[in-house]
Amino acid sequence: MDIFANPEDIPADYGPTVVGIGNFDGVHRGHRVVLSTLVRVGADRGLRSLVVTFDPHPRTVHQPDVAVEQICSLSQRLELIAELGVDGAVVQAYSLEWADQSAEEFVLDYLVRGLRAAAIVVGTDVRFGRDNSGDLSTLRRLGAEHGFDVVVIDEVGEGSRYSSTSIRALIDAGEVRAAAAELGYNHTLVGTVVHGEKRGREMGFPTANLDVAADGHVPADGVYAGWMHFPARDLRLPTAISVGTNPTFHGSVRTVEGYAIDVEFADLDVYGETMEVEFVERIRGQVAFRGMGPLIEQMHADVDRARAVLGLQTPFS
Repeated sequence: MDIFANPEDIPADYGPTVVGIGNFDGVHRGHRVVLSTLVRVGADRGLRSLVVTFDPHPRTVHQPDVAVEQICSLSQRLELIAELGVDGAVVQAYSLEWADQSAEEFVLDYLVRGLRAAAIVVGTDVRFGRDNSGDLSTLRRLGAEHGFDVVVIDEVGEGSRYSSTSIRALIDAGEVRAAAAELGYNHTLVGTVVHGEKRGREMGFPTANLDVAADGHVPADGVYAGWMHFPARDLRLPTAISVGTNPTFHGSVRTVEGYAIDVEFADLDVYGETMEVEFVERIRGQVAFRGMGPLIEQMHADVDRARAVLGLQTPFS
């Protein structure tokens, strides 16, 4: 997928386009309907499919005091969009100045002249331009006047509309299975393996620790069943994942670490490698135990539960 910072970067011979616009945080199942429609319309009409997405998130610009921890990073977002077959993406730097365009300026100057849009794919609730003054009727009127088509997609969802906001809330609550139902895939963090305090190794549960600066929204503290993937090794391992501050040992730093289930992992040197941590289901919340013995006993139970969730056979069964 071609990636551009602004319309001026698009080659002159790139051709007419069909354009979709949105934050696309998480690239959830609703987004996927929009993006798949975008690709289909492009293929049917001989147009390049082009996505406009934003960095930073517009809400952080308009409401700087309100934190928005996105479901996935920009790089994850672009990778997910590319997997759907979109030809190109414009990562628009979002600012108050850029957002101050009138609705007509945004459509005619940015989309039609800048991106050469011959068709625009939107949802029924589309808003754009200064103070969100433009809506679907505005877009249809401008399309009729200036010769571009408007392809409208109804709201998508089972029971309610898929929403990045609701998915973030599910992840915050540790409800990663419910989040996956709306995302269309298991929620995943991506980062570098770093050195930890080696306590897991001492207790017979060696773990791989994810850098705290990992990409993606970290779910609620607790223990999860999931997978660790090391792309450089093409290695994907069933995993019991711990998220939290290790309260049994009075820790204060929040960590994400994975224990590979029924795999000889202790001697595998993965420090400094990229690791993807994929969450399937939460097993329990974070608990402070009275010493190492009760913790080890619980960790064995956690691994048994994770094994069952992932559909693995008990060793030697």
